Amino acid sequence: MTDLAAFTAFSSLHRATTTSPLLLPNAWDHASATALSEQGFPAIGTTSLAVAAAAGLPDGTGATREETVLLARRLGAGPYLLSVDAEGGFSDDPAEVAELARELAAAGAVGINLEDGRGDGTLTPVELHAAKIAAVKAAVPHLFVNARTDTHWLSGREAATAATMGRLDAYRQAGADGVFVPGLTDPAAIAALVKSLDAPLNILYSPSGPTVAQLGELGVRRVSLGSLLYRAALGEAMAVAANIRAGRPVGGDVPTYAQVQNLSVRGHAPGPGRLSPGDQLAKTSPK
Repeated sequence: MTDLAAFTAFSSLHRATTTSPLLLPNAWDHASATALSEQGFPAIGTTSLAVAAAAGLPDGTGATREETVLLARRLGAGPYLLSVDAEGGFSDDPAEVAELARELAAAGAVGINLEDGRGDGTLTPVELHAAKIAAVKAAVPHLFVNARTDTHWLSGREAATAATMGRLDAYRQAGADGVFVPGLTDPAAIAALVKSLDAPLNILYSPSGPTVAQLGELGVRRVSLGSLLYRAALGEAMAVAANIRAGRPVGGDVPTYAQVQNLSVRGHAPGPGRLSPGDQLAKTSPK
């Protein structure tokens, strides 16, 4: 598949005619990405928290550029469309962010997530974040840019509502293909935002918020799981260790050694470059 075909396939997943949004699970290594792909997910994202935690570094501080690119290279040949969580691009120089985008695209990524939240709890100036997006689209036109604003995480509710639309409009004008508002869970606010946008809206799934089906009915086109799967896996590992120490049985569906070993073999099958857009879209069709 060419870069344009992969971009078209990924974009189409955000504009499906059904009410079901693209559910994007976020992997943290080769095994998790391959296992998720085998569950029928046509697209896989990465999670910056897991990348940072694996390296013993703080998330959201721009410290994991090397690790992020390395993970993209490991996953880029997988049989799925890959979108990479790149924090804020690991630089405030748009040219450097564009170079990162080139590296991720060369690794096999078809999408990039760029956030305006900073590690110190502030938001990147809107003009600067828009410049990063424009630089990425100029450098790699066929890389799907999901522009994330952290207004609902880093601002009060009223301030967030007022700032969100202005930022999203600026990012869209800069060339963003989709927009992402984590922390927004109120159904009425989501529906209102959808009506004001001309780009697919991505919402971060919250266990206490609307279901995926309900988000689809509100007009959301992409639902990301973020670090949820990684945190759930970490929590389960701690629970198993605690149960063994306490003399309790190990429950749950634990993969065998051979099953995990086989993920490495299957995960090196031809990647999205060998699949047609129709093949990718067929994975999302009801069986």
